[in-house]
Amino acid sequence: MRSLKNGVRGLVIAGSLVISSVASAQLKEGLECRYLTVIEQGFLANHVKYSSRDTDLQNRVIEQYLKRLDPSKIYLTEADANKIKATMGKVFEKTKNRDCGFLEASQTLVLERVKERAEFAKSFLGKDFKFDETTEFVFDPDKKAWPKDTAEANEYLKKYIQFQIGNYLATDMKVDEAKKNVIKNYERSVKRTQDIKQDDLYAGYLDSFARALDPHSSFFSRDVLEDFEIQMRLSLEGIGATLSSQDGFTVVEQLVPGGAAAKSGQIEPQDKIIAVGQEKGSMENVIDMDLKDVVKKIRGNKGTKVRLTILRKAGEGKKRFDVSLTREKVNLEDEAASITFVDKKVNGVKKKLGIINFPSFYADSRRGGRSSAADMKKLIKKARAQKADGLVLDLSNNGGGSLEDAVKIAGLFFKTGNVVKQSSKNEGRAESALRDTDPAVDWAGPLVVLTSRISASASEIVAGTLQDYKRAVVVGGDHTYGKGSVQSVLPIPNNLGAIKVTVGMFFVPGGKSTQHRGVDADLVLPGPFSTDEIGEKYMDYSLPPKTIDDFVSAEAMVKEGPGAWQEIKPDWIRVLRERSTDRVAKNDEFKKILDELNKTKSRGKLIRVSEILKDKNEKDKKDKAKKTASKAKKNEEYLKRPEIVEAENVLLDLIQLEEGKTLGVPKQANAK
Repeated sequence: MRSLKNGVRGLVIAGSLVISSVASAQLKEGLECRYLTVIEQGFLANHVKYSSRDTDLQNRVIEQYLKRLDPSKIYLTEADANKIKATMGKVFEKTKNRDCGFLEASQTLVLERVKERAEFAKSFLGKDFKFDETTEFVFDPDKKAWPKDTAEANEYLKKYIQFQIGNYLATDMKVDEAKKNVIKNYERSVKRTQDIKQDDLYAGYLDSFARALDPHSSFFSRDVLEDFEIQMRLSLEGIGATLSSQDGFTVVEQLVPGGAAAKSGQIEPQDKIIAVGQEKGSMENVIDMDLKDVVKKIRGNKGTKVRLTILRKAGEGKKRFDVSLTREKVNLEDEAASITFVDKKVNGVKKKLGIINFPSFYADSRRGGRSSAADMKKLIKKARAQKADGLVLDLSNNGGGSLEDAVKIAGLFFKTGNVVKQSSKNEGRAESALRDTDPAVDWAGPLVVLTSRISASASEIVAGTLQDYKRAVVVGGDHTYGKGSVQSVLPIPNNLGAIKVTVGMFFVPGGKSTQHRGVDADLVLPGPFSTDEIGEKYMDYSLPPKTIDDFVSAEAMVKEGPGAWQEIKPDWIRVLRERSTDRVAKNDEFKKILDELNKTKSRGKLIRVSEILKDKNEKDKKDKAKKTASKAKKNEEYLKRPEIVEAENVLLDLIQLEEGKTLGVPKQANAK
């Protein structure tokens, strides 16, 4: 395993760290039992906290593996769970001549229970079945115990089936058709469990081992690694369509503008792909096939052809036809940074605001590859050319990505200086600092950063750094996600996948780790993610937060001349907060968000089928509208979001403060 630890070179990223392996271990194609120990050692050799196997780690691995086998706790009983714990009780005892029999034994037991529950579901959904929308049950598996026996498992399953039927009825489906679909779901569960390959068993165990270390370490199978690389590159070679799995069918969700599917004019959202063929050879039926396997057949090298059999609803009937497409490079523009300009008037004076929608910190490590930092630099240049008066940087849906890009992007807004420090596995070694070294200040004007509870990792570095330098006003959720750790992705030779392992903790210039705490907003807005279930501190085995001495760089500041920017003053924050609080209190959209949050809290642990019926019906309508909307329509809806509108209002206030104007505080807010 030494080759994974020492024989590597790579690019650090927060939320992931891409490293290309130069290991030359002689491994066969496909995972084998004998590789488990060596791959586990790769995790332990690199993990920031854990270095050896012990009883505590073993118990956590077992807990994670049980969660993987039956995440909803609808198949296994308490006795089954105890039996699996017993068979895995010595999983670390022999690491040299490993015995992986416990994996197959556990899977055999799960298959037996899946078949039993499927038979019970068929029986329960017989001619005497009556839908009961008053059904209430505990949905969250973490808030309920394993059923004590088969009878208790079946009683829970009855309630769970009522919930499943309710989901179908909410789409205007009749009860008989809903029953057939639920039965098919359980039959597919049996088939999926039967079809699990040995590779999948080993990959599932290794992922459970990784997740027992901390929430962000994981094992990437070959398919998962490919998806990860596509996400980071923002491009793939295929037909340019987003696919999902629904009731055994592969369904076209969205078409990527400019992709082969969209340009053909023959494929539409909600089409079902029922067979796939290559340029030559027969068509292969893909109904009931795992989505990842269907995607694998559709993806391919640029310039090659793929044939699809499409099933489309046409009036009361269905239309079936074949399409031949030439695969090409598809740029996933929806994930790329973009800017929209909005004109607003303040006291009769027009102000131009730039809204930067920034959903991820992407980076293609290949030569000439696209990066979010380069894209952001271009957007800011465009803002200067348009003579924008201020910018909103929207990180509210940004879950992280490239650490290198995060450092560069933070540095676009000040001169030079420290951005982040990263701790290492070695307790005696000082934290390493990552600095912005480019002396240019690309944007010196007013800046608002919009965040939420799901802004994580690299997003938190940028928001926290700009806040610590008093360079921007942070607006949004009470705090960000709280992911203050850095991961490395180390590919394993012979195309066996990769390990993603937490290699360090990071700190923003004020000296605080964003771990657990996140970045506190200067101005808090109600948001749909502001619940006690969202955040790093609620994750299994989350690493504890730390604090170090601050490392704010004085050379970041430019007081006069080109690139001069103004520090955000405490008095400004007070005024901005009071004015924002007054606007939010009068805003009907924010009132709706607060009502929904209160409704969610009042439900507590219980799911009520009647409420699911009502809520899901509304959600389905909104989701369908989103999937079929044009890019222009999506952007129009984006700009209407209450948090975007309020971020613009805060920016307008900030522009006036930086211009030296005195803003009045609303009487209602001032009285507080």
